[in-house]
Amino acid sequence: MLAKLDWMCAEHIWPNGLRYLWTDAFGLVLLVSLYESLGEKRFLDEAEWLVADVKRVLGRKRGIRIGEEPDRDGQYFHYLAMWLYALGVLGRYLPHYREEGIALAKAIHYPFVVPGRGVIWKMQEDLSGSYPGYSFGALDAFDGYVSYRLLDEKLLAREIAEMKTLIEQTYRHLDITQDLGIGMMLWMTHFFPEEDWAVVQKARGLDTLDGMWQAQGYFAREPYLPEMRFAFTNYGVSVGLQAVGGMHDRVERLNDYFETYRSGDDYDRNAITHVMACSSHFPGLLLRD
Repeated sequence: MLAKLDWMCAEHIWPNGLRYLWTDAFGLVLLVSLYESLGEKRFLDEAEWLVADVKRVLGRKRGIRIGEEPDRDGQYFHYLAMWLYALGVLGRYLPHYREEGIALAKAIHYPFVVPGRGVIWKMQEDLSGSYPGYSFGALDAFDGYVSYRLLDEKLLAREIAEMKTLIEQTYRHLDITQDLGIGMMLWMTHFFPEEDWAVVQKARGLDTLDGMWQAQGYFAREPYLPEMRFAFTNYGVSVGLQAVGGMHDRVERLNDYFETYRSGDDYDRNAITHVMACSSHFPGLLLRD
Protein backbone atom coordinates (compact mmCIF):
# COMPACT_ATOMS: atom_id res chain seq x y z
CA MET A 1 0.00 0.00 0.00
CA LEU A 2 2.55 2.59 1.11
CA ALA A 3 4.97 1.39 -1.56
CA LYS A 4 2.29 1.91 -4.22
CA LEU A 5 1.63 5.43 -2.95
CA ASP A 6 5.34 6.20 -3.06
CA TRP A 7 5.56 4.80 -6.60
CA MET A 8 2.58 6.85 -7.80
CA CYS A 9 4.13 10.00 -6.37
CA ALA A 10 7.56 9.28 -7.86
CA GLU A 11 5.94 8.69 -11.27
CA HIS A 12 3.78 11.84 -10.97
CA ILE A 13 0.63 9.74 -11.27
CA TRP A 14 -1.14 10.70 -8.02
CA PRO A 15 -1.62 12.87 -5.99
CA ASN A 16 0.80 15.07 -7.96
CA GLY A 17 -0.62 14.17 -11.37
CA LEU A 18 -3.59 15.48 -13.31
CA ARG A 19 -6.69 16.09 -11.22
CA TYR A 20 -9.73 13.84 -11.71
CA LEU A 21 -12.54 14.18 -9.19
CA TRP A 22 -13.54 10.51 -8.90
CA THR A 23 -9.96 9.40 -8.28
CA ASP A 24 -9.34 12.26 -5.89
CA ALA A 25 -12.43 11.41 -3.85
CA PHE A 26 -11.28 7.83 -3.31
CA GLY A 27 -7.75 9.06 -2.70
CA LEU A 28 -8.92 11.53 -0.08
CA VAL A 29 -10.70 8.77 1.83
CA LEU A 30 -7.55 6.64 1.52
CA LEU A 31 -5.35 9.36 3.04
CA VAL A 32 -7.69 9.92 5.98
CA SER A 33 -7.93 6.14 6.47
CA LEU A 34 -4.14 5.91 6.63
CA TYR A 35 -4.08 8.75 9.14
CA GLU A 36 -6.63 6.96 11.31
CA SER A 37 -4.83 3.62 11.02
CA LEU A 38 -1.23 4.77 11.43
CA GLY A 39 -1.63 8.01 13.36
CA GLU A 40 0.86 9.83 11.12
CA LYS A 41 -0.10 13.47 10.65
CA ARG A 42 1.57 13.63 7.24
CA PHE A 43 -1.43 11.80 5.78
CA LEU A 44 -3.84 14.37 7.21
CA ASP A 45 -1.65 17.18 5.90
CA GLU A 46 -1.62 15.56 2.47
CA ALA A 47 -5.40 15.21 2.59
CA GLU A 48 -5.73 18.95 3.22
CA TRP A 49 -3.31 19.69 0.39
CA LEU A 50 -5.37 17.48 -1.93
CA VAL A 51 -8.62 19.29 -1.11
CA ALA A 52 -6.96 22.64 -1.75
CA ASP A 53 -5.52 21.47 -5.06
CA VAL A 54 -8.84 20.03 -6.24
CA LYS A 55 -10.48 23.38 -5.51
CA ARG A 56 -7.64 25.27 -7.20
CA VAL A 57 -7.67 23.20 -10.39
CA LEU A 58 -11.25 21.91 -10.69
CA GLY A 59 -13.27 24.23 -8.48
CA ARG A 60 -15.87 26.42 -10.17
CA LYS A 61 -18.20 29.15 -8.90
CA ARG A 62 -20.75 26.41 -8.29
CA GLY A 63 -19.53 22.82 -8.09
CA ILE A 64 -16.40 21.03 -9.28
CA ARG A 65 -15.34 20.12 -12.81
CA ILE A 66 -14.97 16.42 -13.72
CA GLY A 67 -11.25 16.50 -14.46
CA GLU A 68 -8.29 18.55 -15.55
CA GLU A 69 -7.86 17.22 -19.08
CA PRO A 70 -9.72 19.02 -21.90
CA ASP A 71 -12.17 16.16 -22.54
CA ARG A 72 -13.19 16.03 -18.89
CA ASP A 73 -15.29 19.17 -18.89
CA GLY A 74 -18.71 19.51 -17.30
CA GLN A 75 -19.82 18.16 -13.93
CA TYR A 76 -21.03 14.67 -12.96
CA PHE A 77 -23.39 14.45 -10.01
CA HIS A 78 -22.13 11.04 -8.91
CA TYR A 79 -18.54 12.35 -8.83
CA LEU A 80 -19.65 15.28 -6.72
CA ALA A 81 -21.55 12.96 -4.38
CA MET A 82 -18.42 10.85 -3.91
CA TRP A 83 -16.44 14.00 -3.15
CA LEU A 84 -19.09 14.97 -0.59
CA TYR A 85 -18.59 11.60 1.09
CA ALA A 86 -14.83 12.17 1.14
CA LEU A 87 -15.21 15.64 2.65
CA GLY A 88 -17.42 14.13 5.33
CA VAL A 89 -14.71 11.58 6.12
CA LEU A 90 -12.08 14.31 6.43
CA GLY A 91 -14.57 16.27 8.51
CA ARG A 92 -14.39 13.62 11.22
CA TYR A 93 -11.00 15.06 12.14
CA LEU A 94 -11.28 18.60 10.75
CA PRO A 95 -14.93 19.66 11.14
CA HIS A 96 -14.83 22.62 8.78
CA TYR A 97 -14.54 20.22 5.85
CA ARG A 98 -17.91 18.75 6.75
CA GLU A 99 -19.30 22.29 6.68
CA GLU A 100 -17.67 22.75 3.28
CA GLY A 101 -19.39 19.57 2.09
CA ILE A 102 -22.80 20.78 3.29
CA ALA A 103 -22.34 24.09 1.47
CA LEU A 104 -21.33 22.26 -1.72
CA ALA A 105 -24.35 19.95 -1.48
CA LYS A 106 -26.69 22.90 -1.23
CA ALA A 107 -24.97 24.67 -4.13
CA ILE A 108 -25.28 21.75 -6.55
CA HIS A 109 -28.58 20.19 -5.52
CA TYR A 110 -31.10 22.27 -7.42
CA PRO A 111 -29.08 22.71 -10.61
CA PHE A 112 -28.92 18.90 -10.86
CA VAL A 113 -32.22 17.81 -9.30
CA VAL A 114 -35.66 18.08 -10.86
CA PRO A 115 -37.90 17.24 -7.87
CA GLY A 116 -40.17 14.31 -8.52
CA ARG A 117 -38.49 13.50 -11.85
CA GLY A 118 -34.81 12.75 -11.46
CA VAL A 119 -31.19 13.86 -11.11
CA ILE A 120 -29.43 15.04 -14.24
CA TRP A 121 -26.36 12.86 -14.77
CA LYS A 122 -24.06 15.44 -16.37
CA MET A 123 -24.32 19.22 -16.35
CA GLN A 124 -22.60 22.05 -18.17
CA GLU A 125 -19.53 23.25 -16.34
CA ASP A 126 -21.26 26.38 -15.01
CA LEU A 127 -24.35 24.33 -14.05
CA SER A 128 -26.47 26.43 -16.41
CA GLY A 129 -28.11 23.37 -17.94
CA SER A 130 -27.71 19.71 -18.78
CA TYR A 131 -24.76 18.65 -20.89
CA PRO A 132 -25.81 17.98 -24.51
CA GLY A 133 -27.05 14.42 -24.88
CA TYR A 134 -27.40 13.71 -21.15
CA SER A 135 -30.59 13.22 -19.15
CA PHE A 136 -31.40 11.66 -15.78
CA GLY A 137 -29.02 9.19 -14.17
CA ALA A 138 -30.15 5.85 -12.77
CA LEU A 139 -28.06 5.84 -9.56
CA ASP A 140 -27.64 9.55 -8.88
CA ALA A 141 -30.56 9.90 -6.46
CA PHE A 142 -29.06 7.08 -4.38
CA ASP A 143 -25.64 8.77 -4.50
CA GLY A 144 -27.07 12.03 -3.24
CA TYR A 145 -29.30 10.44 -0.62
CA VAL A 146 -26.41 8.55 0.99
CA SER A 147 -23.87 11.38 0.82
CA TYR A 148 -26.34 13.95 2.11
CA ARG A 149 -27.46 11.81 5.04
CA LEU A 150 -23.91 11.08 6.08
CA LEU A 151 -23.04 14.79 5.98
CA ASP A 152 -25.95 16.22 8.01
CA GLU A 153 -29.50 14.88 8.19
CA LYS A 154 -30.90 18.07 9.68
CA LEU A 155 -29.27 20.75 7.55
CA LEU A 156 -29.91 18.75 4.38
CA ALA A 157 -33.34 17.42 5.37
CA ARG A 158 -35.19 18.93 2.40
CA GLU A 159 -32.64 17.70 -0.12
CA ILE A 160 -32.62 14.23 1.47
CA ALA A 161 -36.41 14.02 1.28
CA GLU A 162 -36.36 14.87 -2.41
CA MET A 163 -33.77 12.19 -3.11
CA LYS A 164 -35.75 9.66 -1.08
CA THR A 165 -38.84 10.37 -3.19
CA LEU A 166 -36.86 9.64 -6.35
CA ILE A 167 -35.49 6.43 -4.85
CA GLU A 168 -38.98 5.24 -3.96
CA GLN A 169 -40.03 5.78 -7.57
CA THR A 170 -37.21 3.70 -9.06
CA TYR A 171 -35.60 1.14 -6.75
CA ARG A 172 -38.10 -1.70 -7.30
CA HIS A 173 -37.52 -1.81 -11.06
CA LEU A 174 -33.87 -0.69 -11.21
CA ASP A 175 -31.72 -3.49 -12.62
CA ILE A 176 -28.02 -2.53 -12.73
CA THR A 177 -25.86 -4.63 -15.06
CA GLN A 178 -22.59 -2.66 -15.21
CA ASP A 179 -19.86 -3.90 -12.86
CA LEU A 180 -18.90 -0.60 -11.22
CA GLY A 181 -22.52 0.48 -10.93
CA ILE A 182 -23.32 -2.71 -9.02
CA GLY A 183 -20.26 -2.26 -6.83
CA MET A 184 -21.19 1.28 -5.90
CA MET A 185 -24.81 0.36 -5.25
CA LEU A 186 -23.70 -2.43 -2.92
CA TRP A 187 -21.44 0.06 -1.16
CA MET A 188 -24.33 2.48 -0.71
CA THR A 189 -26.68 -0.19 0.65
CA HIS A 190 -24.39 -0.95 3.58
CA PHE A 191 -24.95 2.43 5.19
CA PHE A 192 -28.71 1.92 5.58
CA PRO A 193 -29.05 -1.87 5.17
CA GLU A 194 -32.53 -2.16 6.69
CA GLU A 195 -34.22 0.24 4.29
CA ASP A 196 -36.34 -1.41 1.62
CA TRP A 197 -34.37 -0.03 -1.33
CA ALA A 198 -31.14 -1.34 0.17
CA VAL A 199 -32.54 -4.82 0.80
CA VAL A 200 -33.82 -5.12 -2.76
CA GLN A 201 -30.76 -3.67 -4.48
CA LYS A 202 -28.27 -5.67 -2.40
CA ALA A 203 -29.94 -8.99 -3.26
CA ARG A 204 -30.33 -8.05 -6.92
CA GLY A 205 -26.76 -6.82 -7.23
CA LEU A 206 -25.23 -9.92 -5.66
CA ASP A 207 -27.31 -12.16 -7.91
CA THR A 208 -26.27 -10.26 -11.04
CA LEU A 209 -22.60 -10.24 -10.05
CA ASP A 210 -22.67 -14.00 -9.53
CA GLY A 211 -23.46 -14.41 -13.21
CA MET A 212 -20.72 -11.98 -14.24
CA TRP A 213 -17.88 -13.80 -12.50
CA GLN A 214 -15.27 -15.27 -14.84
CA ALA A 215 -13.12 -18.27 -13.93
CA GLN A 216 -9.90 -16.39 -14.70
CA GLY A 217 -10.54 -14.22 -11.66
CA TYR A 218 -12.51 -11.11 -12.62
CA PHE A 219 -16.01 -9.71 -13.04
CA ALA A 220 -17.05 -8.95 -16.61
CA ARG A 221 -17.97 -5.39 -17.50
CA GLU A 222 -21.52 -6.50 -18.38
CA PRO A 223 -23.22 -9.92 -18.32
CA TYR A 224 -23.12 -10.03 -22.13
CA LEU A 225 -19.44 -8.97 -22.35
CA PRO A 226 -17.58 -11.83 -20.62
CA GLU A 227 -14.18 -10.95 -22.12
CA MET A 228 -14.30 -7.24 -21.24
CA ARG A 229 -12.63 -6.34 -17.97
CA PHE A 230 -11.28 -3.21 -16.30
CA ALA A 231 -9.11 -3.21 -13.22
CA PHE A 232 -10.54 -0.04 -11.69
CA THR A 233 -14.15 -1.17 -12.06
CA ASN A 234 -13.37 -4.55 -10.54
CA TYR A 235 -11.76 -2.75 -7.64
CA GLY A 236 -15.02 -0.83 -7.23
CA VAL A 237 -16.90 -4.12 -7.14
CA SER A 238 -14.43 -5.30 -4.51
CA VAL A 239 -15.21 -2.29 -2.29
CA GLY A 240 -18.92 -2.94 -2.65
CA LEU A 241 -18.57 -6.62 -1.81
CA GLN A 242 -16.44 -5.86 1.23
CA ALA A 243 -19.02 -3.34 2.38
CA VAL A 244 -21.79 -5.97 2.40
CA GLY A 245 -19.55 -8.87 3.42
CA GLY A 246 -20.03 -10.90 0.25
CA MET A 247 -17.93 -13.15 -1.98
CA HIS A 248 -14.73 -12.94 0.06
CA ASP A 249 -12.92 -15.49 -2.08
CA ARG A 250 -13.68 -13.60 -5.27
CA VAL A 251 -12.45 -10.34 -3.76
CA GLU A 252 -9.13 -12.01 -3.01
CA ARG A 253 -8.96 -13.59 -6.46
CA LEU A 254 -9.66 -10.39 -8.36
CA ASN A 255 -7.07 -8.52 -6.28
CA ASP A 256 -4.54 -11.20 -7.19
CA TYR A 257 -5.59 -11.26 -10.84
CA PHE A 258 -5.22 -7.52 -11.42
CA GLU A 259 -1.85 -7.34 -9.71
CA THR A 260 -0.37 -8.88 -12.85
CA TYR A 261 -3.01 -8.13 -15.51
CA ARG A 262 -2.07 -5.45 -18.04
CA SER A 263 -4.59 -3.98 -20.46
CA GLY A 264 -1.94 -2.55 -22.78
CA ASP A 265 -3.58 0.89 -22.79
CA ASP A 266 -3.46 4.08 -20.71
CA TYR A 267 -5.26 2.42 -17.81
CA ASP A 268 -2.06 0.57 -16.90
CA ARG A 269 -0.60 3.83 -15.58
CA ASN A 270 -3.75 5.81 -14.98
CA ALA A 271 -4.25 7.09 -11.44
CA ILE A 272 -7.79 5.70 -11.25
CA THR A 273 -6.44 2.15 -11.60
CA HIS A 274 -3.90 2.45 -8.81
CA VAL A 275 -5.90 4.55 -6.35
CA MET A 276 -8.84 2.17 -6.72
CA ALA A 277 -6.42 -0.74 -6.19
CA CYS A 278 -5.43 0.81 -2.88
CA SER A 279 -9.11 1.16 -1.95
CA SER A 280 -9.73 -2.48 -2.80
CA HIS A 281 -6.85 -3.73 -0.68
CA PHE A 282 -7.51 -1.24 2.13
CA PRO A 283 -11.07 0.17 2.06
CA GLY A 284 -10.60 1.84 5.44
CA LEU A 285 -13.14 4.61 5.97
CA LEU A 286 -15.05 3.68 2.86
CA LEU A 287 -16.67 1.17 5.20
CA ARG A 288 -18.97 2.33 7.98
CA ASP A 289 -17.82 1.93 11.55
